Amino acid sequence: MSSLNLENYWMPFTANKSFKADPRMIVSANGMYYKSSDGRDILDGTAGLWCCNAGHAHPKIVEAVSSAIKTLDYVPGFQFGHSGVFELSRQLAEIFPTHLNHFFFTNSGSEAVDSALKIALAYQRSRGKGTKTRLIGREKGYHGVGFGGISVGGIVKNRMYYGSLLSGVDHLRHTHNPEKNSYSRGEVEQGAELANDLENLVALHDASNIAAVIVEPVAGSAGVLPPPKGYLKRLREICDAHDILLIFDEVITAFGRLGSNTAAECFAVEPDIITFAKGLTGGTVPMGGVAVRDNIYQSMIDNADAPIELFHGYTYSGHPLATAAALAALDAYKSEGLFSNSADLSSYFADAAHSLKGINHIVDIRTIGLIAGIELESRPGAAGQRGFEVMKGAWDKGLMVRVTGDILAFSPPLIVSKQDIDQIFDCIAEVIRSVS
Repeated sequence: MSSLNLENYWMPFTANKSFKADPRMIVSANGMYYKSSDGRDILDGTAGLWCCNAGHAHPKIVEAVSSAIKTLDYVPGFQFGHSGVFELSRQLAEIFPTHLNHFFFTNSGSEAVDSALKIALAYQRSRGKGTKTRLIGREKGYHGVGFGGISVGGIVKNRMYYGSLLSGVDHLRHTHNPEKNSYSRGEVEQGAELANDLENLVALHDASNIAAVIVEPVAGSAGVLPPPKGYLKRLREICDAHDILLIFDEVITAFGRLGSNTAAECFAVEPDIITFAKGLTGGTVPMGGVAVRDNIYQSMIDNADAPIELFHGYTYSGHPLATAAALAALDAYKSEGLFSNSADLSSYFADAAHSLKGINHIVDIRTIGLIAGIELESRPGAAGQRGFEVMKGAWDKGLMVRVTGDILAFSPPLIVSKQDIDQIFDCIAEVIRSVS
């Protein structure tokens, strides 16, 4: 690897200068582990990037993709189809909420969000409510990196460099309140009343101008922020009262991360639209999608002003290889009981994470399902530096963790065992103790 030229590749969401001076290179992966370029096993504490839910190199997914590329490498999704994508849609309808039975496929979570926003706007117009164009996001929300996603998103660094973004967008306040909800397990106790921010926006703009509200049921990239008890149900009530669509961004939470098919199922709140990606294919082939309620799809079909009902799509929508990977991933999840394993281990996982309370520099720990966030105290004038050093220290000791500023995020593959969980948190405790 010493002769490899690292300069030409501009890495995403990465400190390029730092990485290229001290690279963390991966050469293979299997099960719960990556293999580093220097031959070390690296325990995957983050399912890659919240996506490798079935573990790495799962035999069913490997076989399915290998077979697919020999048979059908590509089909144009415009005016042509293949059986796999229709079968995938049927199977997703079986596990998604009752009334969300129609699926539009993308290549990523970012594209899924932009697609969902466009579908919401097109639907409102299709039913004669074309003034409903305003979109509502939330502070600290992450909805990918398309212009639509960062417009409704609420992470400052993702927005501040790119101008005025989409017009007609407002934001609810975030629900993070460490003073009242520190060291939480599951939904937090305080903050349900913040959903009433939506009522204030309705009073300001009138419901006749608001198309949709989009939130993450559990905010991930902002640092693992579970919802307050009753918050999502209150949003649903307000949306129903004012004829506003509710969109759940489940790019992280769908496919077993909370021990259920979706967060909508976990929290018993059915939105109008769900965006998903990551766990759909177990991270093996890029794919995302949008699930919509039946009435949305039917309105678009019945009220179309052209043979093409939705003027939107991607060259790789429903790609045969991605579809094969997704079908195999769903098979693995079901046949191996991986969502049940996630649910069964969530308490053990939370106990292990919260056992770190009291270690120097830790100011909060938040857990829900197989997700944990450990927040470190920021150094004066150097926010994010301590978290970055812990991430690098964990790599040196054989553990991959995700870091957002000074917040460490953990979301292991759903094949994780108690032994793996112990190893993850024993290692990170040791590293945190070693950092000044």
